[in-house]
Amino acid sequence: MVLNRLQGRMERLLAPYGSASPGVSIGVVQDGMLVAQHNAGMASIELGVPIGTATTFRVASVTKQFTCAAVLALAADGRLGVDDPVGKYFPELPDYGVTLTVDHLMHASSGLRDEMEILGAGGCNIAVPIQRQDFLDGIFRQRALNFTPGSRYLYCNTNYLLLGLIVEQVSGMPLRDFLQARFFGPLGMSQTALVESPVEALPGLATGYVTTPDGWRHAQCGYPRHAEGGLITSIPDLVRWMRKLADDAALRGGLESQFAFPNGVLSHYARGLQVTEVRGLRTVSHGGSRPGYGAEFLTVPQLGLGVIVLANSGSADPYHIGQAVLAEALADVPGVQAVPDLPADLSGYVGRFLDPATPQTVEFSLDAHGRLQGKMFGNPFRLRAGADGWLYAARAAHDFRCRLADDGGLEVVQDAGVAGRWRRVGPGTLPADLDGTYLSDEMASCWQIAGAAVRVDGPIIRTTVWRVEPLDAAHVRLVYPGGTWLDARVLRGAGGAISGMLVNGGRIKLVAVRKAA
Repeated sequence: MVLNRLQGRMERLLAPYGSASPGVSIGVVQDGMLVAQHNAGMASIELGVPIGTATTFRVASVTKQFTCAAVLALAADGRLGVDDPVGKYFPELPDYGVTLTVDHLMHASSGLRDEMEILGAGGCNIAVPIQRQDFLDGIFRQRALNFTPGSRYLYCNTNYLLLGLIVEQVSGMPLRDFLQARFFGPLGMSQTALVESPVEALPGLATGYVTTPDGWRHAQCGYPRHAEGGLITSIPDLVRWMRKLADDAALRGGLESQFAFPNGVLSHYARGLQVTEVRGLRTVSHGGSRPGYGAEFLTVPQLGLGVIVLANSGSADPYHIGQAVLAEALADVPGVQAVPDLPADLSGYVGRFLDPATPQTVEFSLDAHGRLQGKMFGNPFRLRAGADGWLYAARAAHDFRCRLADDGGLEVVQDAGVAGRWRRVGPGTLPADLDGTYLSDEMASCWQIAGAAVRVDGPIIRTTVWRVEPLDAAHVRLVYPGGTWLDARVLRGAGGAISGMLVNGGRIKLVAVRKAA
């Protein structure tokens, strides 16, 4: 690793961030030592405070590995077992008729529906102030799972909220205090804390910003974040954590432990960490995103290499910044595989594809630079080429790879090696008899469809307005104000009248919604 060249690359990556914008901090770690850190942009635009070496950020889902570390610490103490049934700690959970364990929660293979998307289906959004109990009420209302525990992987915040509450039950202390006593204090992570409140002010914390047509504005977040995403920390403190993982083989092994699906396919998601291959090298990483903040935590254990990217700009992309820094760091490493090139002509992918078995859709478009962009449930992702000729989703919340089929459709492989053939769909028309009232007990919501408009009344707020779009004769899309969406199959009874819909979101699956008589 040539530091001068690497530092030059970091400076170029940070060039867009200046004294009138929020920014990004990048750290590079070698053998447990911070060998380079570059910062750009403002921690507070209005106060004129630049991002510095010790600036702290909300790192969102980077928190999940710390939650799993707390569970593993209690397991090592003999105070809980990773195979304990979750119902032991939460009698409020319905009996799903299957075994659901603490380890399923850590591996995001529980099948539980996501707390945030449950509220979203009731018209709520992350800017609305809520309480933790609102999440729990939604979780405990669910009478079905996304899938049988252990059979699939699906990233889901519910898992980690429940894990954090299990730690609190077993330890007898708040998770914030447990992490401080067990890890942050002993490791000297003095700038790190678990902060559930989205508005609690801490010294040195960068303000989160989003860009609007009128300029930079404070990011709005009303959702409390606990074990699933409440961590505030800095690059120097995350370096201390990287050193801990490098030195503590038992903890590292526990967190990086992967599991196999029933068909033998290995899940890339370990315990609060993702284990993937980059150019023939095993990498361990996790990202984080919340309004106004982003984070990337990345290590290449066999090289003793780490990259940390923290941002207080909602438009920054810490994952791809981290990958660019990693590529520069690997430039002179012998034996590293070359980056496969994307096909020269990607226009055949442009369009909308439907998986009729689920249902769900993916859309592809080309940006101004000719790069292929994907969207699933309204969430954007980039694609990278694999050496096997497939295109892979680069850091998405789902496992997804695809290639064009001979008939113009799409061959897709998802988590657990689940393969399918998705067909291309064009413009359609809404079913003539779609109008009406649709009810969901699990989402505690009422959707009133009239033409292309959907009025949503949910448990937190009322009169949210969505829009409904046609996919084909049997499928529609329900689009939230922010652009994310649900895909739905229209269900008909024996007489041909619409009886309801089967709805899928990114992290809520197979939700049955009935049409009121």
